[in-house]
Amino acid sequence: MSSRRILILLIFLLAAGVFVYRNWFSPLAAHANHPSIEVGFNRNETRIILTKHATCRMNCRHISEDDIRSLLKEGTINYNKSDLNSKPDPKYALEGKPREHHLRVIFAPSSRGMVVVTCIDLDEDYPCDCS
Repeated sequence: MSSRRILILLIFLLAAGVFVYRNWFSPLAAHANHPSIEVGFNRNETRIILTKHATCRMNCRHISEDDIRSLLKEGTINYNKSDLNSKPDPKYALEGKPREHHLRVIFAPSSRGMVVVTCIDLDEDYPCDCS
């Protein structure tokens, strides 16, 4: 075989390998096919860790820790807004209406507990300076 044909064959095999991995073996693909599977996500975690950023956003948007806990228990995971491959911990975007507003909270399960990264009110935009 000529070196050109070998190169084309290698490129094709690499592209096929990437396609197979992304569609069958990546964690996000596995969850997309089975959204009820929540590997690594503990909805019953009692240790809630609020980051400085999350606390500021909660104050600006009038979101309570009870709202956060309610969303952890009953919220729906939005896999399009989640980052399950994030390092050091995967990030899960949970959405729901614990009270009158539609919220999205980003949770990162860690060995220390459930870290709340940020929270967003999807119904209303509040002025907030959390730099």
